[in-house]
Amino acid sequence: MRDYRQKYKKIKRMINRALSMICVCVVCIIALFLTNYLIRNNNPKIESPLKIKETRIYEEIDQIKVEDLYSSNAILISLDNNDILLDKSSDERIYPASLTKIMTAILAIENLSDLDEMIYLSEDMFQELYSENASMAGFLPNEKVAAIDLIYGVLLPSGAESAIGLADAIAGSEENYVKLMNKKAEKLGMNNSHFTNATGLHDTNHYSTVKDIAILLEYALQNDTFREVYTSERHTTKATNLQPYGITLRSTMFKKMETQDVNGGVIEGGKTGYTEEAKLCLASLAKIDGKEYILVTADAEGSPQTEQFNILDAFNVYNQIFLKDNY
Repeated sequence: MRDYRQKYKKIKRMINRALSMICVCVVCIIALFLTNYLIRNNNPKIESPLKIKETRIYEEIDQIKVEDLYSSNAILISLDNNDILLDKSSDERIYPASLTKIMTAILAIENLSDLDEMIYLSEDMFQELYSENASMAGFLPNEKVAAIDLIYGVLLPSGAESAIGLADAIAGSEENYVKLMNKKAEKLGMNNSHFTNATGLHDTNHYSTVKDIAILLEYALQNDTFREVYTSERHTTKATNLQPYGITLRSTMFKKMETQDVNGGVIEGGKTGYTEEAKLCLASLAKIDGKEYILVTADAEGSPQTEQFNILDAFNVYNQIFLKDNY
């Protein structure tokens, strides 16, 4: 009987020790859970692994692409959240060349009550543009053209006669139209830009930055008419008094591209620019993996007759976005 009692007491002590250990483990687990919960909910500095990975992706894009770009100035912006994903001297002054016509076009759209209004293109205007070797859309002296067709003429073939025709019709002169352009630039916060003409022809006092052009393009793309024109590959104009079958206008960017496809998406639209001083420029829009991006580049060597290094830069940058995002 005595042996039985001793065995009972021994077993009881073992059970009590086991229960004590279990209780300690349970308390530790609860304490650890509460600590993690409080940290996650009260410390905003802690990032999820996914967010940290995205940050590293963008840093890697920036490091790789800035070194590889042909363009001296560049900026890549995600329209999804306005993050700057690539920055190469984006605040440095550039000559925008025909990227200027983004401003010319959006102002015209906003200031014309009727986009089907017929606008007269004076003969005097053409003589000056011919002497300056300005790019032309294909309209003729003394032609009456619908305003919307002139807007297509500004953005697709980069027609200087289209830009001046709109400026004269809206403001009475290019000089007055330029005042509207600078006023709009100031309103948009384009603090490092100044325009002296509506075409982008070279002038030392006509300047901008790729960051300012990106601000302008992001704003303009919110307008449905601008977006439709800007993303068009070609457009056939209405009949006019001098061209009864109209003319077909083609995008200067798209006609120099074999494909619009990039990894995970497409290049949706773009506006090229070139003068000897500005070199090759491009402001483009792409949709990749369901998200839209703006890339503005300037000061790439070459000319319209050489390899299009501005377009090559666009493909190189856009192709890497999808690869890095899916790394």
